[in-house]
Amino acid sequence: MSEEAANGILAPGVEAPRGASREGALFGSDVMADALRALDVPYVALNPGASYRGLHDSIVNYLGNESPKMLLCLHEEHAVAIAQGYSKVTGKAMAAAVHSNVGLMHASMAIFNAWCDRAPVVVIGATGSVDSQKRRPWIEWIHTSRDQASMVRNYVKWDDQPGSVGAARESILRAGWIANTHPQGPTYVVLDVELQEKSQSETLPPIDVKRYMPPVAQGVDAAQVKSAVDLLLAAKKPLILMGRVSRSEKDWAERVTLAEKTGARVITDTKVGAAFPTDHGLHIGAAGSGSAEEANAAIRDADVILSLDWVDLGGTFKTALGADEPKSKVIQVTLDYVLHNGWSMDYMALPTVDLLIPAQTGHAVAAMVDALKNSPVKFTGGKGAPELDPALAKGPITVNQMFAGLRHAVGGKPVALLQVPLSYNPKSWHFRHPMDYIGSDGGGGIGSGPGISVGAALALRGDKRLPISVFGDGNFMMGCQAVWTAAHYKIPLLIVVANNQSFYNDELHQERMARMRNRPVENKWIGQRMADPELDLATIARGQGAVGLGPVQDATELEAVFAEAIRELEAGKVVVVDVRVLPGYAP
Repeated sequence: MSEEAANGILAPGVEAPRGASREGALFGSDVMADALRALDVPYVALNPGASYRGLHDSIVNYLGNESPKMLLCLHEEHAVAIAQGYSKVTGKAMAAAVHSNVGLMHASMAIFNAWCDRAPVVVIGATGSVDSQKRRPWIEWIHTSRDQASMVRNYVKWDDQPGSVGAARESILRAGWIANTHPQGPTYVVLDVELQEKSQSETLPPIDVKRYMPPVAQGVDAAQVKSAVDLLLAAKKPLILMGRVSRSEKDWAERVTLAEKTGARVITDTKVGAAFPTDHGLHIGAAGSGSAEEANAAIRDADVILSLDWVDLGGTFKTALGADEPKSKVIQVTLDYVLHNGWSMDYMALPTVDLLIPAQTGHAVAAMVDALKNSPVKFTGGKGAPELDPALAKGPITVNQMFAGLRHAVGGKPVALLQVPLSYNPKSWHFRHPMDYIGSDGGGGIGSGPGISVGAALALRGDKRLPISVFGDGNFMMGCQAVWTAAHYKIPLLIVVANNQSFYNDELHQERMARMRNRPVENKWIGQRMADPELDLATIARGQGAVGLGPVQDATELEAVFAEAIRELEAGKVVVVDVRVLPGYAP
């Protein structure tokens, strides 16, 4: 994360309040704003609403719209997605505010994405007065729900609707603490409009915030670490599945050391962020979903498998082994089971595990590396497979060509790849640093790409890395209004839309159904294609203050257009490039 983002500095002069005065908390919402500031969240993304008008005023006229600074969004879903994207880079919670029950309904899919992504987000909600005698006619009645948080309770770590100003302060602090504690996830606090707007005649006693949000580190059992290391060293074909891990460079280096000391081959997954250098000699194939045959063969051949919080370990085994159980010994490092509940099936299939180490992956790997300090390095080989580099010949553009053209235009400049489409071929782009790729949306909620990308770019503002996001046209159209927030607050970002003019994933589903039922396959496009009229994505981008380029329809044009896009990005602009690609997925 850049120093600018860490200090909450964003486009100086944009939305700077006049005459803001901090004379002590005069209203309940002033106390709540102080609590938000105590969480050390530099931003709160929001779509405004009357249910939290008191808090809105306090952030502007009491805190001076700094720490946190408000980020205006055009939809609550984008507000939470931006906070999720920010957390994917920083590993820390950002805040988002949503308007009453209706705003929560809008935001619910983004909250679910953050939940499945194990991303810390503090969501602040609000309600009309709990005291029915104090509700404004009509509007505050329809915007008041009993147990409002029940709409999202199954996919947040914790929620509360405090009954006093002092309780609200405590709830906000608790929400931040719980969200940031591993396994991380979103939390939700509902603020009664009456509590926000009441005069604060008595000063609450000061509290030492740090004492109410103690750091939590799950210890690693030394005996379990020894057992794991002994199994890995004795194995002839050890394998590491690297799943949810941190963005720390130290942790990255220790994961490489662990693989080289044990000689273990490594599989990574684009559902989560970069975890291991994909051009390392121990990395198997490409960073993908784990369904590639080379990865499946390695799972079948392994005699010891170490899972570092791998997403869907049981499903991965079923893909590789069918109905058979793994013959290998399986070591699982995870705390994820702490969050599993009976509503959401994001816990996936029950995996075969012989040794469970309940810890954060970074702590467990560090302990293993320490236990291996006197062991020789088993692997000293060279690089893995080169990147895919198809010729940029004149004619229609494949997704592989699009990524090659983008990579050529970038050259040696460092990039943070923020999203990739379903059609992405992992052989197109090697990851050599933990910030080279930050992972997918978590919950498969389409439309999240623009918001998550804006939040990640916000966290990277002022960093040397170029924030570049690539996703499909359906994803873009469902969330494209998030581009305005990036343009308004001058958050540099390049979005490349892989535009196949279809909800193509569902074309494949319709093709599958037609074949299963012996019906015409050629009808698969009906109700899927986005054409007649064609969507002008560049115009949609320009209409929000971004630079819009394209549509690019010839592969020989890619490098020049991408070079222009990168020049605009480096000049601080938000850029959207519409690339018309042939439909199809990488093998």
